[in-house]
Amino acid sequence: MKATEVPGIAGAYLFEPAPRTDERGFFSRTFDADVVRSAGLDPHAFVQDSVSRSARGVLRGLHLRSGAGEAKLVRCSYGRIFDVVVDLRPDSPTYRRWASFELSDTTQTTLYIPAGCAHGFQALTQPADTSYRIDRPHDPAEDVTIRFDDPELAIPWPLPATSMSARDREAPTLAEVLKQR
Repeated sequence: MKATEVPGIAGAYLFEPAPRTDERGFFSRTFDADVVRSAGLDPHAFVQDSVSRSARGVLRGLHLRSGAGEAKLVRCSYGRIFDVVVDLRPDSPTYRRWASFELSDTTQTTLYIPAGCAHGFQALTQPADTSYRIDRPHDPAEDVTIRFDDPELAIPWPLPATSMSARDREAPTLAEVLKQR
C-alpha cells in the first residue's frame, strides 16, 4: 500500500493498495496504520466506520461538518463511484477548489479527506457500496450540506441524479453556506 498526495486538495491523500489476485478473486489490505502514519496522519484518530449502499445514479452530498470538522477515509468497496472533495478551509492554499476521483472495487483505493472539506459522490454502478472511516462520532447538529449542482462549483456529475435525500435536494449554495459560517 502506498500513500499519494492529491494535487488539487492540500492535505488530501489517496491510499492505493496492492491487491493480490488469483483464480479465487483477490485479497487487499484496505487500511494500514503504518502507511497512514507515514502520511503524517494519526491512524488511531478514526473512531467510527460506516457503509452506504447506493443505486446507480444516486447522488449523496455535498456534506461537511461544522465546528472542528470531520476527517474521513472513503473507499468504494463494491462497484464504482464518482467522488468529489471541495476544500472549504479558509487558510488552505486550495481553498474553494474541488477535485474528483473514480473509486472502485477493482482498485480498493481509499481517499483521505481532511476536516473542513465537503464531500459527495455519485454511484456509477448498480449498486455501489461506499465505506467511511471517520475521526469523530457523528453529531447531526453539525451537519452542513451544499447544493450538488451549485453553479459556482460547476461539478460535472457524470450521470443525471436519479435519487437524493430531501436534505441534499434542498441544500443551499456554497455562497449561502459561507455567509452562515
